[in-house]
Amino acid sequence: MRMRAPALAALLAGAALIGPARAEAPQPKAVIETYVSLAQAMYGDAANAARDLSKAVDAFLADPTEQTQTAAREAWRRARMPYQQTEGFRFGNKVMDELEGKVNAWPLDEGLIDYVDAKSYGETSDENPLFRANVIANKTIRIGKKQVDASKITKELLSDVLQEAGGVEANVATGYHAIEFLLWGQDLNGTEPGAGVRPATDYSLKDCTNGNCDRRRDYLKAATALLVDDLAAMAKAWDQKGKARQDILKKAPNEGLATILTGLGSLSYGELAGERMKLGLILHDPEEEHDCFSDNTHNSHYGDQIGMVAIYEGRYARTDGKTVEGPSMAAYARAKAPEEAAKLEAAMKNATEKLRAIKDRADSGKEAYDQMIAEGNAEGNKLVQEGVDALVAQARAIEGLVKKLGLKISVEGSQSLDEPSAVAK
Repeated sequence: MRMRAPALAALLAGAALIGPARAEAPQPKAVIETYVSLAQAMYGDAANAARDLSKAVDAFLADPTEQTQTAAREAWRRARMPYQQTEGFRFGNKVMDELEGKVNAWPLDEGLIDYVDAKSYGETSDENPLFRANVIANKTIRIGKKQVDASKITKELLSDVLQEAGGVEANVATGYHAIEFLLWGQDLNGTEPGAGVRPATDYSLKDCTNGNCDRRRDYLKAATALLVDDLAAMAKAWDQKGKARQDILKKAPNEGLATILTGLGSLSYGELAGERMKLGLILHDPEEEHDCFSDNTHNSHYGDQIGMVAIYEGRYARTDGKTVEGPSMAAYARAKAPEEAAKLEAAMKNATEKLRAIKDRADSGKEAYDQMIAEGNAEGNKLVQEGVDALVAQARAIEGLVKKLGLKISVEGSQSLDEPSAVAK
């Protein structure tokens, strides 16, 4: 039947008043299944990238030249990005948080591992008796009252004996940052341009520089192998029978949703905005930047943010070009709490833009992240502070959504944000 024009106009007017129908919310179980699939894919990519790093390290050790060292450094940088995107899974998932300390612990007292510049590093530390232990140069070291045989540098020595030796968190012997130090060496430039400049000959058996090249080679080899092992364990934890997968699937639906938002809120606020960004800005200290030896911090911060967006939106582009996606926390929020969801999406967009601005500035060669946080650099400081503010706003928007959905979460705090005057002292 053909409708007359006046009747058609009335129908369209009525539709306009009603507005588009709200999309039906996905079931929480489906949202959690997507979350688990994303975790499996992201950690799988991180593990694969670590295997590529291991191959590059093998090639470097087989022929330690500037070219092979550069290739190993670039492999390390590539390995960082997929891992950083996983960090939204760390908080709220006990298995991931426990393993995280093995792969991404920082900051570290690098004098535990190898030679350091005494003038810039210092001779002793009241907090850490192993501050200058230099296990590469010493075949025995004392940990408390125990004399430890370090004649063979193995994975077990690094992970079971040296990691957090003496109960000191700064004794980081494994993971990305130990490998980073071994590839780059100390960054002695302060807030001036430049990263670490360890010579490739530190690994040469023919033209060894700085001594103990055979043991340094063993350390780099063992640390890289451990990273591969630990990331493989993290990925396996999300397999069908994996502990992390089983833990979240056993939770009540609202508890599962709360776990997702706990991870995003805690990474946004306490960890990234607070400990990794605001602390360094307050102290203007390049030692407080996350990837301090390689000047890669801008990429790590940005990786955290795009990982959080991927987890929330339920869509992740794998390194092989394939996409993993499904019913998302975002879709659930849009259906159940559209106003709060819109605020969170706007906050995420803003945080992504602010961290992208930091990344773009560093990538352009204008200045590295450690220069941006330098005292007296008003423009750089402002850029980093805007990133901090955007992340805090993102965390607050997450909390607003949590309240509207009737969920309960506990977001990690940070003294750098909650009590900055105490940090400054």
